[in-house]
Amino acid sequence: MRIPNLKRYRIQSPDGKHTATLAAVLPKGTDVGAYLAEASKRHDWAAHEEAQKLHTKVRVGQQKQRKR
Repeated sequence: MRIPNLKRYRIQSPDGKHTATLAAVLPKGTDVGAYLAEASKRHDWAAHEEAQKLHTKVRVGQQKQRKR
């Protein structure tokens, strides 16, 4: 089940080092640029950076085969 009119936006940290994805349903006539600028200021970038450091990627799928 999906949410109608849901759009994903990329926001960038004020220092320009990090990006995050924001999913939002905005009403018609909303200034998207102003909304994203305000959302970027409100976002907890320190917690986001910490979560990225703790996240470890697990490789799924075909693994490199060893020669025997």
